[in-house]
Amino acid sequence: MATYVILSRFSPEAFRDPKDFKKLAEEVSARIKSECPGVRWKASYATMGRFDVVDLVESDDPKQVSKAAMIIHAYGHSTTETLPATPWDEFLALL
Repeated sequence: MATYVILSRFSPEAFRDPKDFKKLAEEVSARIKSECPGVRWKASYATMGRFDVVDLVESDDPKQVSKAAMIIHAYGHSTTETLPATPWDEFLALL
């Protein structure tokens, strides 16, 4: 399975109260699980930089990863950037 990094940044309109974010995150997660069965979530991290969330996912279908990112974008009121990720050892073997 290929690994992807989905970087997300919340829109100021995403939620008014930080407590509302938990509900929003649960709704987005449920939609992705339902509509993107080929995407396996590995980990999610909250960050304090340019992006608010970093998600690590795996899939054999890049279209499913794109759909998951669009769900985050549309329903999570976020901007997203998706990057394919190559394990370091595999990358070095290519050189």
